[in-house]
Amino acid sequence: METVKEGSQGVFVEYVQLALSRMGYPVRIDGVFGSATRRAVTAVQNAYGLSADGIVGPITWAVFTPFLRGFAYYTVKSGDTIYMIAKAFYTAPERILLANTEVIPDQLPVGTRLIVPYGFPLIPTNVSYSYALVKLLVEGIRARYPFIGVNSAGTSVMGQNLYYLTIGSGENEVFYNGSHHGNEWITTPVLLKFLEEYAEEYINGGTLFGYSASELFNATTLYMLPLVNPDGVDLVTGAIPKNSSFYTRAVTYAQNYPQIPFPNGWKANIDGIDPNLSYPAYWEQAREIKFSQGYTSPAPRDYVGEAPLSAVESAAVYQFTLTHDFLLTLSYHTQGQVIYWQFLDYLPPNSREIGELFADVSGYSLEETPYASSFAGYKDWYIMTYNRPGYTIEAGSGINPLPIQDFPMIYRENAGILASALSVFIGTQ
Repeated sequence: METVKEGSQGVFVEYVQLALSRMGYPVRIDGVFGSATRRAVTAVQNAYGLSADGIVGPITWAVFTPFLRGFAYYTVKSGDTIYMIAKAFYTAPERILLANTEVIPDQLPVGTRLIVPYGFPLIPTNVSYSYALVKLLVEGIRARYPFIGVNSAGTSVMGQNLYYLTIGSGENEVFYNGSHHGNEWITTPVLLKFLEEYAEEYINGGTLFGYSASELFNATTLYMLPLVNPDGVDLVTGAIPKNSSFYTRAVTYAQNYPQIPFPNGWKANIDGIDPNLSYPAYWEQAREIKFSQGYTSPAPRDYVGEAPLSAVESAAVYQFTLTHDFLLTLSYHTQGQVIYWQFLDYLPPNSREIGELFADVSGYSLEETPYASSFAGYKDWYIMTYNRPGYTIEAGSGINPLPIQDFPMIYRENAGILASALSVFIGTQ
């Protein structure tokens, strides 16, 4: 995390403001480090015995970090009980026990290190996203829900992990991915929020969009890769320092395409290759179309690269898919409130019917992909290779990047799709 202070602006200021709000120091989350934020930071520094300079550097970030990842570590002292610890951290005893499966409540040896989840929901829906935030949230998910698996499908150009998470024990494998495009980053919290709600309903014996969470869990194994293009997202949301060589490279590419707003028009990875035009599904046709449109070199969008899988993130997702047996995939993009379900004349069994279900629960239209966008995408390659249902969901409406203020509406529209894609496998084992 970058050091921020009064006068700073941007995504890292948003995270300071989020942490402050979660700690009981409510401030407006606007990414502007003004006097109110400085006063709140100073109050926290005083409370924790730090130098009250109002600057959020490494030591103060260490105080804020547990409130971003959603849990703290606590070392058991003489006389402690789970109830007492839970009360001190404003959480529930059962949440501590869930996160520490080896603990016996009435036997707490002094010196035991506990994971203590806080009582607030983990996934924020009021801040911009970045790799740094997603990394903390992945740590939080792993700690809060030990039954959710966490791993990496590879790394980005900048060496950032392409985290994937798994939930469920069923034989039917399903794959959700988001943020192939940098300026479509709002799809990442959509997927992560669904995962959190799914986990909560599962542990509480509840339902997800009318479906039993336990039945979904037992029928399927959901693989979720919520941030395919972390470098592109970081560029759009301002998480890459402007003195970075990666930022400088992106500026150079953008200058060759002045008609595209920078950084808001950035869809590509940090190499200037569009990750969703990199898959080996008539890639040569995509190249012909995009070159005719003028995208002949690294660009903020629509450059297909020198060969299929030139985008290292796409190559990682491609290899990841090959090592699994996904029966259905959802690729989340923005915007248009449209569901694309077909690739050329490939018609996987039940794909139209499942697409109509998605349209019914979301209010989105079910359409064929426009010809100029019909090639080299993940959905296209998946359908062509496996002849199984694969969908591109264009969530929300407006101009990318969609503002985080649109999140509640987008999530309401898509929760049914995300749950229904799992429900089609209930009773199939």
